[in-house]
Amino acid sequence: MIDLYYWPTPNGHKITIFLEEAGLEYKIHPINIGEGDQFKPDFLKISPNNKMPAIVDLDAEGGPLPVFESGAILEYLADKTGTFLPRETHARYRVLQWLYWQVGGLGPMMGQANHFTNYAPQLDDECDHTYGRERYQNETRRLFQVMDTELGLKEFLAGDYSIADMASWPWMRAYKNYDFDLNDWPNLLRWHETMKARPAVRKAIDVGLEVNPPTKGPLSADAKKHMFGKKG
Repeated sequence: MIDLYYWPTPNGHKITIFLEEAGLEYKIHPINIGEGDQFKPDFLKISPNNKMPAIVDLDAEGGPLPVFESGAILEYLADKTGTFLPRETHARYRVLQWLYWQVGGLGPMMGQANHFTNYAPQLDDECDHTYGRERYQNETRRLFQVMDTELGLKEFLAGDYSIADMASWPWMRAYKNYDFDLNDWPNLLRWHETMKARPAVRKAIDVGLEVNPPTKGPLSADAKKHMFGKKG
């Protein structure tokens, strides 16, 4: 059994996609980041960086094992199950380089693009956020081109379907937040359609909708405080 500390963000979706693909039994413990659950002492014992997702593998050898950071969780679960991460050295590092590319590039850059496009105007409507918005949207476009070029050579990022795809897809699916047209990246579009058609991926997204049904409207004062440290 995997205890999953989760909220349906791109990083959270990575883990539910893997768990559904691998058929592992898991239990979700919602970590509502807008209400500050990530700062509760019990959660900080598992994830000292006050970020979700995190897991506790209750069946780990030697006793329950906590793991935080989405990339580390994917690598751990892949090694645990022997799936979606090859053991052969060359194939393994083809996957890991793309996993780390996502963790160090695609995720942070798209996160900042989302912040300056959708959140920063709510936090400070008197500030001109044009530079930040354009800076990170342009970097996201560059990263999309990197993916598009690679996906013109192979079906998935590392050749076969792997944790690299599970890590990248939840982030790139937010392209509509920036009025991007995926027709500009035809190989990326093909991959996106392939990914979202997978039953486990669809199930993972449905799980997220059950945990936190979508709502509209501005950020609450509590959400501004807990997510961005905004006071007042």
